[in-house]
Amino acid sequence: MRTVLTIAGSDPCGGAGVQSDIKTFEAFGLRGLSAVTALTAQNRRGVQASLNVPAQFLTRQIDVLLEEFRVDAVKIGMLGGYANLRAVAGIIKERRLPNVVLDPVLRSTGGFPLIDKRGAGRVTELFCHATVATPNIAEAEAISGMEVNSIEEMEEAARRISSLGAPFVLVKGGHLKGHPVDVLYDGKSIHRFKGTRLRGPAERFHGSGCMLSAAIACYLAMGLPPIKAVGEAKAYVESTLAKRK
Repeated sequence: MRTVLTIAGSDPCGGAGVQSDIKTFEAFGLRGLSAVTALTAQNRRGVQASLNVPAQFLTRQIDVLLEEFRVDAVKIGMLGGYANLRAVAGIIKERRLPNVVLDPVLRSTGGFPLIDKRGAGRVTELFCHATVATPNIAEAEAISGMEVNSIEEMEEAARRISSLGAPFVLVKGGHLKGHPVDVLYDGKSIHRFKGTRLRGPAERFHGSGCMLSAAIACYLAMGLPPIKAVGEAKAYVESTLAKRK
């Protein structure tokens, strides 16, 4: 059985984080493994508190899993702090883990910080270990050092972020006005993925970014090339969200 490992924070309401990732892996018929980076106190309305797992224990979680399982893809989400970031980067490099999808989580939608200040400033150190990076607009702005208010600026941000080492950079445009468009830069060309604007309360879309990066990891584990994996993952997420109430 193909296996996907998520390295992310815990969401007790199950809509995001490792809980959401495991649900996605299972929906694809894949074995899901998880290493928890942080505990959070949150519901679908927002994060109220977080507590990081010590880097040494995070490393132990992953090492024990890798003793038994061959991992076909990795999804990285909330890391909590720089110590965990360094630990994860070291493991990926040492173990040569394949098909790494990096969701460079900095803050929750409500603005709660999901990584410490040092980690936020050094998140770029992870990009050279990723296959696909999936920043949203705010994350793309922070990482690229530019404002992003249009599709063209999304494309430029993707190019800048690509220079950090990730072969594929997907900038998610759902927070821009108009029809949602995500842009993927493959190191040479830009690919645009148009979506449908879904309406409803904010809670309906809680964890959608986690779901997308997890779905991309699933498709990579199943052998799809990154561009195809992104397109199929977007279709999966849109279909799944449309069914939510």
